[in-house]
Amino acid sequence: MTTLNLLAHVPTLMLLCLGLMMFGLGLSLTLADFVRLKTHPKAVVIALSLQLIILPLACYALIVFFDLTPIYAVGLMLLAASPGGISANLFSHLFGGNLAMNISLTAINTVLSIITLPLIANLAIEIFAKTGQVVPLQMGKVVEVIVLIIIPVSIGMLARVKAPRFAARMDKPMKIFSALLLLALMGLTLMREWNALLQYFSHLGPAVVIFNLISLFSGFYVSRLSGLDKPMATAISYEIGIHNAALAMYIGMKVLNNPGLALPSAIYSASMLIIGAIFGFLVLGRGGKATASEVQLHRI
Repeated sequence: MTTLNLLAHVPTLMLLCLGLMMFGLGLSLTLADFVRLKTHPKAVVIALSLQLIILPLACYALIVFFDLTPIYAVGLMLLAASPGGISANLFSHLFGGNLAMNISLTAINTVLSIITLPLIANLAIEIFAKTGQVVPLQMGKVVEVIVLIIIPVSIGMLARVKAPRFAARMDKPMKIFSALLLLALMGLTLMREWNALLQYFSHLGPAVVIFNLISLFSGFYVSRLSGLDKPMATAISYEIGIHNAALAMYIGMKVLNNPGLALPSAIYSASMLIIGAIFGFLVLGRGGKATASEVQLHRI
């Protein structure tokens, strides 16, 4: 298959890759992850408030400040509305976050995104793309998004119940595989939209990077100022700071049928791994990993 043929099949490849990634997420989830949310209501309220209110508002401010085109404005809002991805859990584990809470937040964010993502997407289209450059999500497309999220995650969760040894054995490889898939999708999307990237990167690039920084730092410092301990703050920071960019890319490219909508998420995919790692070292440099007592206290 030539490069041109491969680029023409990016949306289909993205569907397959995203299905595998959501299946991998399901392998790491149990019903207990949802029940666990009851034990930390303060953390849940902070995380969801940041994810559903603060980040879309920050994204809107960046769109206005950088005067983004309607296509890229909607694309960036799609990214802001997407839930945390598997990489968020991986970062939280590496940098001493409360992994149990991180997994629980990913679970509830993913379920809520069934409602919030189409809602925010259509609102962004109404605000930024009134000229008809982007067709709003109709009910059939909303159902497509729901199916895309629920079915592979449910299959992964069922596999964990029915074949726990298989799920445990595949959990880590699926995380690594998902990260590699995300990098591949990012590369293909950037290649497909290369001319547009060169033309608009001076505006779009800084907006995406600043959005990533706002997400990470607001998650950590708002949590700390609210009285949460460092492992919990780290978990929240990565949950709202490392988005499921593959989901945002797929919705833009395939569901809304506009490849330009995927470009902000593709740039974000390239930057978030680097920024997430640097942020992690900054956080660790401000006090190190959680103490044994902290980890034991918050391990559920």
